[in-house]
Amino acid sequence: MRRVAIVGVGQTKYQSRRDDCSYDELVFEAVNRAFEGVDLTIKDVQAMVFSLAPDSLSGLSNAERCCVGAIGAQDKPFMRVNTGGSTGISAVQVGFYHVASGAFDVVLVAGADRVGESGDAQTILNKMWDPYYERPLPLNAINMLALSAVRYMHKYGMTEEHMALVTVKDRRNAAKNPYAHIRKPATVEEVMASRVISWPIKLFDACPQSSGGCAIILCSEEWVRKVTARPAWIQGVGHHSETYFMGDRMGPKRINDHADAEAKGQAIRKAYRMAGIEDPRREIQVAELYAPFSNTEYHAIDAAGFFPKGESLKLMEKGFFNLDGEIPINPSGGVLCSNPIAVTAMVRVGEAALQVMGSAGERQVPGARKALATGNGGDHQFFGAVIVGSEKN
Repeated sequence: MRRVAIVGVGQTKYQSRRDDCSYDELVFEAVNRAFEGVDLTIKDVQAMVFSLAPDSLSGLSNAERCCVGAIGAQDKPFMRVNTGGSTGISAVQVGFYHVASGAFDVVLVAGADRVGESGDAQTILNKMWDPYYERPLPLNAINMLALSAVRYMHKYGMTEEHMALVTVKDRRNAAKNPYAHIRKPATVEEVMASRVISWPIKLFDACPQSSGGCAIILCSEEWVRKVTARPAWIQGVGHHSETYFMGDRMGPKRINDHADAEAKGQAIRKAYRMAGIEDPRREIQVAELYAPFSNTEYHAIDAAGFFPKGESLKLMEKGFFNLDGEIPINPSGGVLCSNPIAVTAMVRVGEAALQVMGSAGERQVPGARKALATGNGGDHQFFGAVIVGSEKN
């Protein structure tokens, strides 16, 4: 395979509504920002990958059709990707293989979502569940992970206060991120006092419904030299999937415990192998982990293999994962502070790339050379991981 690098990252601000623009204009805004500071134009792009989760969240059916002009895809190869919440990282991986295979030299990956403007997003997302056995329970994206939280409590001793510590950390980081949706810091007491949604998940333990767009430009090694002096090299990618039925992930006969994110761990380990990483705790300086609820950040850290499962609880208490800690987790504020679902996982990759490029502003981790980004999709069914580095592997 050819070496591939990220040379441009563009984001809009993430917020509840964007009444000032249409869907394609939102995508266009992100694409334009991706080209800032890069010696490329849209004419140099040879293929496009469009990141779009469920259509209903954007308010349009097959919304990618209206964005062909917005991303300059006329007369060029175009592909839409959808793996739920992991759509953004899946789209980046498709773009990566477009370039690594030798098919194209410059690929644009872009998308947007308007979750905050879709009405009841949970009603839309609940359609993913099996209509006969699971939907009538009713299962949904929140109580499914509340069940996981209860299981993690039982298995590792997590408390509601441990969950609150994640929210406090991520909100503190988001205050330094000009793109973040929620930038207001919170205390443990405020998190604990917020209303219960599905115990033990409370309002401040849950991600917002965000509108916004993201775009990433990928180039082959030959083109990288021409367009930027500080690329983020994609050193490893991995993807893994889980079973469809929730019941198949629970019970005494199931190897993968619902407290854990074993399939996510598999995706991360695949990316590690490709990147040649043997000791992630020592080789990874920063991670952008897809965690839409505070409790899921713990099993995401576990899945990354930094420590034995469950140890992240005590380390979170000690500030180990803070912006100035040994391994900063979600310096952007993470999914807890911005969640435009179609591109949320792409934002993880983009933020990781900015870190190794040294372009993350106030949220920059000093000396970041390798970064991990992950994405989760469906009902925690699809998982992706990307390793980016300041050097070629």
